[in-house]
Amino acid sequence: METVPGSSLPIAEDGGHAAKNEVPSVPDHCEVVIIGAGPFGLSIAAHLRAQGIEFRIFGKAMNTWATQMPRGMQLKSDGFATSLYDPGRKHSYEKYCADHGIPYDDLGIAPTIESFIAHGLEFQKALVPNLEDRTVTAIETSSEGHVLKFAEGPDCVAKSLIVAAGISHFAHIPEVLSDLPRTLLSHSADHYDLSVFKGRKVAVIGAGSSAADVAGLLHQAGADTHLICRGIIWFHNKMNLPRTLYERLRWPSSVMGPSWRSFLLAKFPLLFHRFPVETRLKIVRTYLGPAPAYFSKDMVLGRVSTHLGLEPTAAAPNGDGIELTLVNSGGEARKFQADHVICATGYKATLAGLPFMSSPLLERIAAVAGTPILNTNFESSVPGLYFVGALAANSFGPVVRFACGAEFAAPRLARHLARARHKASSPAGANASQVSPARETAPAAGAEGR
Repeated sequence: METVPGSSLPIAEDGGHAAKNEVPSVPDHCEVVIIGAGPFGLSIAAHLRAQGIEFRIFGKAMNTWATQMPRGMQLKSDGFATSLYDPGRKHSYEKYCADHGIPYDDLGIAPTIESFIAHGLEFQKALVPNLEDRTVTAIETSSEGHVLKFAEGPDCVAKSLIVAAGISHFAHIPEVLSDLPRTLLSHSADHYDLSVFKGRKVAVIGAGSSAADVAGLLHQAGADTHLICRGIIWFHNKMNLPRTLYERLRWPSSVMGPSWRSFLLAKFPLLFHRFPVETRLKIVRTYLGPAPAYFSKDMVLGRVSTHLGLEPTAAAPNGDGIELTLVNSGGEARKFQADHVICATGYKATLAGLPFMSSPLLERIAAVAGTPILNTNFESSVPGLYFVGALAANSFGPVVRFACGAEFAAPRLARHLARARHKASSPAGANASQVSPARETAPAAGAEGR
């Protein structure tokens, strides 16, 4: 039987997704449920399986990577920092490359988006074959646990719920451009095939990796590409290899790049968790600003028209295209006409951005800067509700914004749930009073707000 691309579910004869087993007509109950099947969700699932914990996981494997990032893109992360994570690392990206004859090195060879997606799909088939391609439309809470509702099929009730929804819901478009028709304006996350813009004049807004990658790939696809940003573009330099002893001591390697600050933030997320709230927020907001990778430089400079020091302050449809008003730091304005505008303006992770979170549930989650306040086990103020990935960055630091953050999150969360199960099954645990861990570690009232 034919299978759904990126999923372990077969396609039924009527074109729908055939379930591996008959789905009961009453709500299913499960110990743990994971929403999301990207690097975090799949890595956590692999660790839960190793712990012998019953779980269900909903989503399409590597869907954000496969449908919201352009084909031909190279990853900014080094080889050693690019992987999904299983106990024992028997299914690492490095091993995948070795098995399939793909060039790999810890440093110096940029991974491709295609090889990383393929690695994730192979990881899923080997370690998470029970992935279910179902869309969660709403989450509610009841006396039995967290109730998940779907576009079709019965509800699912989970004692513990892990939200690993990635960044797909958090694409940010500047307010001045947000009211434009989507036929004229889009976000970089809306595109994986840029060949549709061949022969068209496209303006890309942004100064980071996404902006440079999209602009370079648009040029390769035959588009008349213009890169617009309000400042200048700082490209990373290619690392000199092999690194000298001095370089390794002065700028130690880390999954977030070579520096002592990145090394400490990547290695000690629990220490970051103890920082004052305002310190954590400032670090997450300002650390690792826009800076394209070294390989993007050759794709952009001399090939893409760049318009630096300009910011769009107004935009309106004009004929078959769009007219931007661009203003420099001195207040001088100019008009710019394009067939289409792509905003490569990043992501802003907030609880409100998750379409399946009900208003009553959102009101129960203690939050700061729109993100959940999490205890050291990723648990929110709602018992049994966990968040990983970008939504956890204000609690654990920048490292969990990236796929490499799953190396820390997956084993920690799995061990925590294993301990909780053991405690609940013991006579003492069954009679113990329950206290929300998030409230134990949350700051004093008034220190943080939504």
